[in-house]
Amino acid sequence: MTPAARSLRPLILIRGFGGTDLSDDQASPYQGFNEGTAYPGRKGDNYIYEGFVLRALKSPSHPYRDATNVAGYYARAQVSPPDLGDLDAISTSGTVVLDPAVERRVLAGGTAGTIWVYRYYDLSPRTLEVYGAGLKRLVDLIEASAARRGEDFRGVDIVAHSMGGLVAREGVIAMGEEARDRVHRIVTLGTPHRGIAFQQAPDWLLKALPKVKDAGHELEAFDPDSVRFREWRTAFDPSRVLTVVGTDFRSYNVGIASALNRVASLLDEGTLAYNRSDGLVKHASAQLPGSPRTFVHKCHGGRDSLVTSREAYEIAMRFLHGSHRVSLLLDRANIKRGKDWFGRSEFFFGVSIRPRNVDFDLFHQSVEAQNCYGPFRKVDLSDGGDETLEDALFEPLAAFGDGTNTWAGDGRLIWEGWIDTRAAPADGTGMVFRLDVYVSERDSYGLGFSDNVVFHKQYLVQVFPGSPPGIFVHTGERHFASGSPSSLDQLREEAGVEADCEVQRAQPVEGEDDAWTFEVAGTGFDGRFRIRIESEDSGDEYDAVIPA
Repeated sequence: MTPAARSLRPLILIRGFGGTDLSDDQASPYQGFNEGTAYPGRKGDNYIYEGFVLRALKSPSHPYRDATNVAGYYARAQVSPPDLGDLDAISTSGTVVLDPAVERRVLAGGTAGTIWVYRYYDLSPRTLEVYGAGLKRLVDLIEASAARRGEDFRGVDIVAHSMGGLVAREGVIAMGEEARDRVHRIVTLGTPHRGIAFQQAPDWLLKALPKVKDAGHELEAFDPDSVRFREWRTAFDPSRVLTVVGTDFRSYNVGIASALNRVASLLDEGTLAYNRSDGLVKHASAQLPGSPRTFVHKCHGGRDSLVTSREAYEIAMRFLHGSHRVSLLLDRANIKRGKDWFGRSEFFFGVSIRPRNVDFDLFHQSVEAQNCYGPFRKVDLSDGGDETLEDALFEPLAAFGDGTNTWAGDGRLIWEGWIDTRAAPADGTGMVFRLDVYVSERDSYGLGFSDNVVFHKQYLVQVFPGSPPGIFVHTGERHFASGSPSSLDQLREEAGVEADCEVQRAQPVEGEDDAWTFEVAGTGFDGRFRIRIESEDSGDEYDAVIPA
């Protein structure tokens, strides 16, 4: 086993809702995490995404090993086999058990860096409590296998799609106070934490419909009146849960769900103009109070979705293994055009963030995604109201109104994400991210044009790892020219501090050791951004890096 693999925690993957007929799901060995997407016309990693499991097994930087067939899941309790090997009767009896021969062979090198698919649909009955208890049991078994081999068990990581995030919630609740030590971090992909906006199936209807009654307990978990999501606060640290929110409702192949989300918006916000979902789950539902979140422009399921696109893998790996947390905040804003005298202007603000050399966003906001911050009526974007995002998310989804399009946190926080500064390319250019800044105007009276573009400009933020790091903001790619990139010393000599400089040197913030500011300016907008780079300082020791 490589040093990188020895450092990785076991990773558990949890699928989403399987519908009323589970036969296909029970026949699927990797529960959909083996499905990927191809992008013809692109090259290399940007062309073929082979699915979460295979990408993890092939990764040179985070090389996982498949341990899915080590555990078995059964509707009825199993009796221990006569040949237990190194195992005991506790590990080999019950509804979630280890196979002695497979455990001995697959886990000969330990549990570190193993990947497991939690097959909760093989259990019975179909209740979230059963699924949560089964997840606790799986973690018990992994921890026991680590102990038998003298490993230092540092908990497991979890990536869960859709309802799988609710299963993860029930699992940490079942673990009680131990969950904080036994689970490191959790990534949820399009999980309806706060329910599904149009899910109002009464109990009598579930009991009347054939087969649907078997899934009735799961459907009840999607109730938008439920506040079960608040249990995260007592069971687990919500800051260790990353919620990945899908925004491409147009590509979801279940058209009725997307249409019903528009109706839900009409009842809640008084307009049919917005869908604000991944096709099934509303943006407001896929987030948790106190948890970081990121937006990706993918739909809930199917081809090129939250679970079958490269974004899910890349964002999850950065959150689970990144060395630094990066925050982007808006310190100052000034809209310099718009506000036509005959209308009633509302402004929207958004950004998208993309690493260099890849075709995916770590964070995406756009008019199409319907997730820009706003509406604002003041030109300095200071009228966001008193309600915070955390306050809005603490209410049940069914509560009237939607205040979740406010800033992501205090100080007009726009985005927080994770990077690994050890991933700086060998060409000496450091780590480079493209920042798309977008400001638009809408006339809410309908007298003028809708969605006028006030400002749209791209900046390239370059970070040279170090203490302190060197941070530069570019308006073009000249200094990254292949074969002759500008060195750190050259950039320091050439860079200025004004917004109109080709290369701008980010300025340290007085009194903050880990924050820098830079200016943006154009015809319709100027402002100041603040970048905060904080070491995770988790004590992890591993040699893996994350490709930038």
